[in-house]
Amino acid sequence: MGMDIKQIQDLIKFVSKSGVNEVSIEEQDFKITIKTNQEPTYVTASVPAVAPVAAAPVAQAAAPAPVATPAAPAASADANLITIKSPMIGTFYRSAGPGKPSFVNIGDDINTGSVLCIVEAMKLFNEIESEVSGKIVKILVEDAQPVEYDQPLFLVEPK
Repeated sequence: MGMDIKQIQDLIKFVSKSGVNEVSIEEQDFKITIKTNQEPTYVTASVPAVAPVAAAPVAQAAAPAPVATPAAPAASADANLITIKSPMIGTFYRSAGPGKPSFVNIGDDINTGSVLCIVEAMKLFNEIESEVSGKIVKILVEDAQPVEYDQPLFLVEPK
């Protein structure tokens, strides 16, 4: 494959932040097109082979399936709470599958590295892990709802 999951996630983030409506990349045995629902902005560029992005501590491998960790948590307006945000565009799931228990519930204590949810992006299920230890105060997204890049998912009271 011409791109790894990290490069694809970075491309999705770029598309969502830049305002570009569509990006297509073609290599010998690989083709990817990412489209948004934004108003079109037309940009024409010729790009040589896509190289790995260096030093972006946003995503790491954490389970057998391709996964990502959330972007650095940002301080919330709610007193001392930390907001855990979605590292990508996709569909939010609270459990590993229908009928399975939720990864976390309100009031649960979590540690750094605890799986909080899954965000499905482009048919890949990405486990989102906590970068902080604390207690889940609020879950901000309903199960099976679409989420945007950098959308708040959880409020955590740090330990």
